[in-house]
Amino acid sequence: MTPSSVAEMRTIGIPVVHAVTTDEIVNRPDFIDTACGIMRVLGARGALHLRTNHLAAARAYALAEGLAAVQSLTGAWLILNDRVDIALASGARGVQLTSRSLATSDARAVAPTLAIGASVHDAEEGRLAVAGGADWLVVPRVTTKAGESIAVPWVPALARATTVPIIAIGGVKVGHAAALRDKGMHGVAVIRGIWDASNAEQAASDYLSAYDHVGV
Repeated sequence: MTPSSVAEMRTIGIPVVHAVTTDEIVNRPDFIDTACGIMRVLGARGALHLRTNHLAAARAYALAEGLAAVQSLTGAWLILNDRVDIALASGARGVQLTSRSLATSDARAVAPTLAIGASVHDAEEGRLAVAGGADWLVVPRVTTKAGESIAVPWVPALARATTVPIIAIGGVKVGHAAALRDKGMHGVAVIRGIWDASNAEQAASDYLSAYDHVGV
């Protein structure tokens, strides 16, 4: 298999709705059941990001291994934050790198078949991440008022400068999804809007429906 064909396999159908966890969310008694439900309703157009800052590696691996099986059944992506080793060992589809992680180029060197996202905070970080082999970028955005969502100033220029999909994160509400899409964002990453909803599965489905909405 050539390097270009491997890259194409990594990036086919990068999800548009990303449900991101925290340590508090992962420690909830119903986490596994809720995570499985979210992955089921999102299917191949969604991803679950297992993001834990203080979880022991053994438990993170056990969770990832279980969720990787759900990944196979639902088509939803399992993405590990920071932990390239656990992503590889568990069979996760991808890894999300942050400022605390390996450099994108180093992660690509040790995990050539793993889909890699990079969280960036300015255009230069974005360009470096893409040059290092990132398959998508996660960027911050700001909200003005209900129903309006405006990317930070450097994001549109970055979107025009690269073909790598860009995912918006940061207080994204259901009503922002279509507006962000129309501003060139490939997708949205959500924490509280999904996990703190009274019905997390329905909330995940609502984000997907809102992203697909075409205004009149």
